Amino acid sequence: MNHDDSILRQLHRNAVALISLAVAVSSLGYTAWRYEESEDNWNRRTAAFQVLVKLNELQQIIFHHHYDGDTTDKGNPRAAWAQVLTVHDLSGVLDAPLPKESAQLLQAWRDNWEHLDSSKTSLERVLKELDDMREATKALLLDLR
Repeated sequence: MNHDDSILRQLHRNAVALISLAVAVSSLGYTAWRYEESEDNWNRRTAAFQVLVKLNELQQIIFHHHYDGDTTDKGNPRAAWAQVLTVHDLSGVLDAPLPKESAQLLQAWRDNWEHLDSSKTSLERVLKELDDMREATKALLLDLR
């Protein structure tokens, strides 16, 4: 009996144990990968929902300011900066096109916030960017699995 015969017999004798080990290792690898994917999706989903909340708060401030002429906290465009900046920050961890959309919203806000009460064009530009951001965020949520 040579050495090769002995190895083949040992492999044959321990085939079930070797197959079980291979299945266990591959299952562990898949479980770790799946957990990471689920965690990543959960983080993106949470950030996207927060973006939607902040967009709605921003829109509410804009409406109070423009349509009601309210300059208190409910309609103060300076207070809306926090929502715009939070949306921009949260979008940085989300997939494309959210970072680009949030940069466009930030720029539109930067250019137009002081004229929301007097310029329909300023209002329309900000609301268009806000709506584009909202639609992109909803599309991202629908794509997450």
